[in-house]
Amino acid sequence: MPMHVLVAGAGWLGSAVARELAAGGHRVTAVRRDPSRASGLNSLGVNVLGLDLAAPASAERLPRDLDAVVACQSSSADSPEAYRRAYLEANRTLLDAVRASGRPVAFVYTGSTGVFGQRDGGEVDEETEPMPASQAAEVLCEAERLVREAAAPGLRSLVLRLSGLYGPGRNWLVERVRGGQMALGPGDGAWLNLLHRDDAVAAVLAALERGGAGRVYHATDAEPVRRRELIRWVAERLGIPVPERPEGAPSTRLADRRILGDRSRAELGIELRHPTFREGLVFPETSNV
Repeated sequence: MPMHVLVAGAGWLGSAVARELAAGGHRVTAVRRDPSRASGLNSLGVNVLGLDLAAPASAERLPRDLDAVVACQSSSADSPEAYRRAYLEANRTLLDAVRASGRPVAFVYTGSTGVFGQRDGGEVDEETEPMPASQAAEVLCEAERLVREAAAPGLRSLVLRLSGLYGPGRNWLVERVRGGQMALGPGDGAWLNLLHRDDAVAAVLAALERGGAGRVYHATDAEPVRRRELIRWVAERLGIPVPERPEGAPSTRLADRRILGDRSRAELGIELRHPTFREGLVFPETSNV
């Protein structure tokens, strides 16, 4: 049945979600602080609303006939204050609006596996307690609690944690190896957890349709990979020497954990189009982006 879906944060991921929903016959309203940056959605029948969701009284400008909300807004800066505006204040605005409507609403918040700051290389799944390693990650944990605790009859709110996204227009893994920013050296044994944007979109739609109230799901691919393995594989595909850090280069402490999403994929009925980075990464000779 067609729904009216609000996509909050019509950026790289949100625009892809909006396009997929519109293609499926749903009515879509997309929110972005600067609506001109999402103008391409208008031709698809998506209504683009320019709005700062963290601003006072912004809830009053949101539609009242919503059936679902996808909260995938992003932070404008890498600071606790910017994170609070994007993930706490904006989500409060969205939740206030759907409560005021008095309608049954599905609410999917696309959180982050960045709530796990573990550095021991161990496995973490949907039941593992978050371990935020920064003030920004603590805000992400607060946002998760806000959304999960909002679950109530008529409000099916849930959290979908996303691993590191890549895909069309964001070929950062390949480009960072090519440029030497990702190189062998201290920390190259840490695990990377990735997800192609197309699979992220599919996970959002599955969570909208089948996700349980108050639940947490992981959207991640089927194979965490050590940084050194990915660096060597990408360099081989590019036909370049494997980049290495110069001796004496400072080391960076990286999160090191294996994000598991088997339960989420089974519960939501998700089939990955790109089970690993090997199927998802695009190289220059095949790139059309």
